[in-house]
Amino acid sequence: MAIFGFGRGKDDTPGEKPPARPGILDRLKAGLAKTKQVLATDVRDLFKREGRLVDDAFLGELHGALVRTDMGPAAAGAIVADVRDRQKSRVVDPEAVVDSIRRQLLSRLEATAAPLARAAEGPTVILVTGVNGSGKTTSIAKLTRMFTRDGKQVVLGAGDTVRAAAVEQLALWAERLGAEIVRGPAGSDPASVAHRAVARALETGADVCIVDTAGRLQTQSNLMQELTKIRRVVTKLIPEAPHEVLLVIDATAGQNALSQAKGFREAAGCTGIVLAKLDGSARGGVIMPVTEQFGLPVKLVGLGEGADDLEPFSPERFVAALLEGTLDPAG
Repeated sequence: MAIFGFGRGKDDTPGEKPPARPGILDRLKAGLAKTKQVLATDVRDLFKREGRLVDDAFLGELHGALVRTDMGPAAAGAIVADVRDRQKSRVVDPEAVVDSIRRQLLSRLEATAAPLARAAEGPTVILVTGVNGSGKTTSIAKLTRMFTRDGKQVVLGAGDTVRAAAVEQLALWAERLGAEIVRGPAGSDPASVAHRAVARALETGADVCIVDTAGRLQTQSNLMQELTKIRRVVTKLIPEAPHEVLLVIDATAGQNALSQAKGFREAAGCTGIVLAKLDGSARGGVIMPVTEQFGLPVKLVGLGEGADDLEPFSPERFVAALLEGTLDPAG
């Protein structure tokens, strides 16, 4: 049985080309559908009254519409201030309001934007962390798919050794994706698994080694010790590694994602964020406070259940998809 798009579907026949894969912007639009519906509907409502002025009442309603997407008070406040400075006491200009939203979001997202790091030579080592249920294991599978789709050889390290189910899922996906996996007995030392995975990547000349790590936060001290040990053994094999430490955050968790990010960012020394389940959230604006409060760029976004539904994050495409339809007539 295929899982989230792995394997041949019932409508695929040998010799036929698979359906064309939608473009990144189209997938991002679909993934942000719930969030942009909330934003577009609320913002359009502000434009309905002809001749309305940009006054305190208007600005307060605009602020509320922005906050409902979970973009946080800092981003919402900056947008409202920009609209106030440019249009105070004038008749509302919808295009100018949306332009303020666009410019402020782009400016704030571009300030931390960064691509996935790659090793100058040898395997790129990526540690992946995040709380259980955030979509961590699934995101690793999708990340593996992203690399193998580009012809890269991948070795996986099943370092979340407490969760036998997670190890089994990762093993199944490794088999389906043609990636090698290094695992240990249930409850074994995660650092040992990480060490063997990186060693195997070096031995086989793999392009990428992705290591799953603890999905729990029993105490920050315990987590810190475990992740520090993993980093130490990896660095012994490759001094520059890990090249990335990715924190997976569930976009549907909204503001709760911030507390998740705080604990793991401090314990793991995260370098970037994978925003998973963006397609299931009406609060995709959470990307703003996450990047700002923690100084971490969103590097990848999960846009659906399919194997190919993980994409490098682009601030320009994100903002374009989020604001699409904002000026269209309601309905």
